[in-house]
Amino acid sequence: MASTFNIETMKKHPRVPKHVAVIMDGNGRWAKERGLPRISGHIEGINSVRDVVKAAHEVGVKYLTLYTFSKENWNRPASEVSALMSLLVKTLHEEISELNRNNVRFNVIGCINDLPDETAKQMLEGIELTKNNTGLTLTLALSYGSRFEISEAVRSLCWDVFKGTLLPQDVNETLISSRLYTADMPDPDLLIRTGGEMRFSNFLLWQSAYAEFYVTQTYWPDFRKNDFFEAIQSYLSRERRFGKVSEQLNK
Repeated sequence: MASTFNIETMKKHPRVPKHVAVIMDGNGRWAKERGLPRISGHIEGINSVRDVVKAAHEVGVKYLTLYTFSKENWNRPASEVSALMSLLVKTLHEEISELNRNNVRFNVIGCINDLPDETAKQMLEGIELTKNNTGLTLTLALSYGSRFEISEAVRSLCWDVFKGTLLPQDVNETLISSRLYTADMPDPDLLIRTGGEMRFSNFLLWQSAYAEFYVTQTYWPDFRKNDFFEAIQSYLSRERRFGKVSEQLNK
């Protein structure tokens, strides 16, 4: 299987996606099918994160954004939420030095203030340690909800209009994008969802307007390098028209 993908050829392709976003779904179902507690799926999913980060770096992806914990996930059983927060702290404590050695810039989007103090502290320390790195930017979406993000952006624009520092007619797509959590990164070119579900789940709704969607039945804990390369190959085989027709692209 490993020989199926020629990484060097893939890296040289002119349309390698700059930004890949991933909805990491299926951890709970993976665990349930094995008679294991749900947290076991999340633990195994860390190995997939590690593998996909390496794969993204190898193929030349510049931004990798992982949907780690949504604002809606706070409604899960308190025991699972607590275990997930502890796992985040433990994982980042173990992995951040390796990310730093590999020139990976660590980033978080979402409501960090919602996180437990120790979790937020670990996140901010990781951001600070790696802020000058110039390789892959790895972003975790934590306590993230796209509708909330857009609402906050609109609210900030409304305040500027109210204060008289912005005219309503000056509000446009570029300005709205500049107020989103993702203002310092390009929109995702490719959105991968594992676990077979066919929905966005309130993830990067504005930013994914023209992202290519790739869905796999594979649960996240089983999703590894070759699965990621397969998604990239699928993306490279598609024609991205952005509202135009094929003949216009070929001129």
